[in-house]
Amino acid sequence: MKIKPKIGVVSCSGECCGLGTISRVATRLALEGSDETVTICLPLFLAGEEQEHSFAKEHPTIAVDGCGKHCAYKAIAKYSKEPAAGIDVEALLKEWGVEAPKGRRTLEGDGLKAAHRIAELLVVKIEEIQEVA
Repeated sequence: MKIKPKIGVVSCSGECCGLGTISRVATRLALEGSDETVTICLPLFLAGEEQEHSFAKEHPTIAVDGCGKHCAYKAIAKYSKEPAAGIDVEALLKEWGVEAPKGRRTLEGDGLKAAHRIAELLVVKIEEIQEVA
């Protein structure tokens, strides 16, 4: 039996628009029921929390960024190693022709549907990484 590696997911913590909310909701949806996948807190990671850095150095990580600033991806690359994968929510919404949600607190309608689609993509990326590892 092949042991699946632990995988860390760092999602956007941005509160300036609904894109960060989609990132966080999609991450939570993707991680439900997965014992091999954990979230890494971006603010703690940026603050220099050694436990967060150590995990990201030893395990594959995926960045789920809300916008083109790619804060999560850049933080992982700077403080540990190059992420195994990255998701850009803003680019995906544009590709799908979905408008970014106006609200930041709750997701409804197209925003919630987008979060589910992104969660599905995240699960695929997790499975791809586990297959290779």
